[in-house]
Amino acid sequence: MILVTGGAGFIGANFVLDWLFVGDHTSGIRRVLEAGRVGETYNIGGNNERSNLQVVHTLCALLDRLRPDPSGSYQRLIQFVTDRPGHDRRYAIDATKITTELGWRPAHPFESGLEQTVRWYLDHPSWVERITSGTYRQWMATHYDAQGRDA
Repeated sequence: MILVTGGAGFIGANFVLDWLFVGDHTSGIRRVLEAGRVGETYNIGGNNERSNLQVVHTLCALLDRLRPDPSGSYQRLIQFVTDRPGHDRRYAIDATKITTELGWRPAHPFESGLEQTVRWYLDHPSWVERITSGTYRQWMATHYDAQGRDA
């Protein structure tokens, strides 16, 4: 199982982010396009602050329920590694403006949005295989790894 860093280990266990289901993000963008004021900035947030470790534990519990592993809980696969110096420890978003001015709120609670995402990946194993294959990683390295380094 690939968890967080493509198999290299888990970093930033206590880092906190605001998690948002992709469908809610697109509906927020649509709301801004339809009703937002030109030149204004609207933060689209999920009001779902969780630490990375909380998210990983939730993912493991979902996988334990949706795709049980005979070897045991997916929790056993969590590995911690040393993080890079200076890594941001929190990404918080204040989405008050989009809520008060445009009436937009996320429609999916964190748990249901995460479950929909996990189910999508489980239902599309051939896509996951293509994305995690060496061929795709090589293509990404060729096209993106060196970008911006010579500037």
